[in-house]
Amino acid sequence: MRRLARLLAAAALGIAPALATAGDVAVAWLAGATLKTHGSVPSQAPLGSLWKLFVYAYAAHQRLEAPPYRCGVAAMAGEEFCCEPGATVTLDTALARSCGPAFAPRRLGIDAVAWREFWSARMGQDPAWLTNLDRLGPDTEAPVVEILQTLAAFSPEARQAAMQALLPVMTAGFGRDALPELGGSLRVKTFTWSLPATPDRRWGGAAGWRVDGLPVWFAADGASRQVLRDHAATLARVLPPLTKAPADEPCVVVNFFTRYPVAGVDRLPEGLPATEGTLAGRFRVRFENGQVLVFESTGDLALATAADRPRITGRLGLTEYVARVVDREADATETQAARALAIVARSWLLSNARFESGCYRVEDSSRAQRVSANPATPRARAVTLFGDGLILAGASPGYRLETTLPGVLSWRHAAQQGRDGARVDAILAEAFPGSALATAHGGGDCRRLPEVERWLARAVPRWHILLGAEAGFEPPAGMPAACALDRGNPYADTARLRLYVRGIRTADERVAVAHEYLHMAFRFHPRGQDERFVERLARQLEAP
Repeated sequence: MRRLARLLAAAALGIAPALATAGDVAVAWLAGATLKTHGSVPSQAPLGSLWKLFVYAYAAHQRLEAPPYRCGVAAMAGEEFCCEPGATVTLDTALARSCGPAFAPRRLGIDAVAWREFWSARMGQDPAWLTNLDRLGPDTEAPVVEILQTLAAFSPEARQAAMQALLPVMTAGFGRDALPELGGSLRVKTFTWSLPATPDRRWGGAAGWRVDGLPVWFAADGASRQVLRDHAATLARVLPPLTKAPADEPCVVVNFFTRYPVAGVDRLPEGLPATEGTLAGRFRVRFENGQVLVFESTGDLALATAADRPRITGRLGLTEYVARVVDREADATETQAARALAIVARSWLLSNARFESGCYRVEDSSRAQRVSANPATPRARAVTLFGDGLILAGASPGYRLETTLPGVLSWRHAAQQGRDGARVDAILAEAFPGSALATAHGGGDCRRLPEVERWLARAVPRWHILLGAEAGFEPPAGMPAACALDRGNPYADTARLRLYVRGIRTADERVAVAHEYLHMAFRFHPRGQDERFVERLARQLEAP
């Protein structure tokens, strides 16, 4: 009866009871609680390698001790994607590489009863395909709609950890052939398996999320790499437009108009002088050279007086910052060239901007990157989200309007390349020979920082006394590990109880450690996502 009810419900939603036909790609996604589909989406499908993603989520949420997996001298079955004989892989790398032995429940110490209780609670039901740990594996068949519902039920910490671990699939894994069409917008676990009715038929695809958190599943005939390569354009076309930035992205503080002294700032339409503080509405900035500029602010810009001059600063998310650079420096309607410029702008910021008090700090200047004072346009935001998490490795990227030298992106030349049919990867390869697209945070492995951990052990008891009266404060379940940050913005990996930081050599570095610890300590409360609150509190904790 349950299977019949599922089939009837699937039919009402437009899901086919049979598997996708040859040559077609079946795509399904959840828009809120509504299932959306393209092509002949099956009512049920084998999990293939997706079972590893569910084990990863459980381990991340429960903060299980997951020792690195060591490959045998003689390769065992299932190790072909893991590592070289004698080498090891972390659980993050194992997920991106689809290393099955690393996810063996017995190796991770997962109890079958605890597993069932965990997923039943998160799902609000007891789907047998998921909750029966002893039977969970590549042959397990599951309703596609329930696969998507399970992805939507991941805790924010587990989803964030999985999305970060899966980004290398698009830069160095089976998804790299699809990167020109999909960029860094998909964070998916690939699978290739045979169909029960036709064991000689290879059927592959992937499931996971887009960068905006949208749960996605797709599959077609062939291995996963072939499916991603052959159907990337269809995926880019049928999935809804990207509009929402990731919730956990770094912040960027911008000092606006640093090359042009400001005489005054007026609120419009009244024309009266604007008051210091947060700016919300339409404003006119008057420069001492006689020029004026009208802009809008939604509360992310602020006015203050410094050295008897008005100063405007902005506190933006990384996506908003890069999109405003695209709006200021280029034309987002030139899609391929604008995608390339967004990746260059992100790469430049993460490599060159100074990092202080939990944020990147940069000038609005031609010597750095010029930034629009207005909110980013939807087109600029879309081309920026296309390359979310991607940077250029092996290059010191820059851009100019017309210069066509190696190591410099010429905007006009890139725009013409795009109009001639070149895609973002070809545009970047010509401008930056020898470089490669890489992930902004690497693979997520942890190189411990003992000096930071010792400092934390001394500081945390004092912090807890000061934080005891704060609403939403909940100490982490143990002392977090401090991991070396190779590049990018410090961040808290709440799922695995890790802080990725640079050190404690300066006051700003110590504030950054406190800042990320607070994200962990307020992880279950909205205040934990309030960057202003977290930064103010971090400075109080580390006040001299």
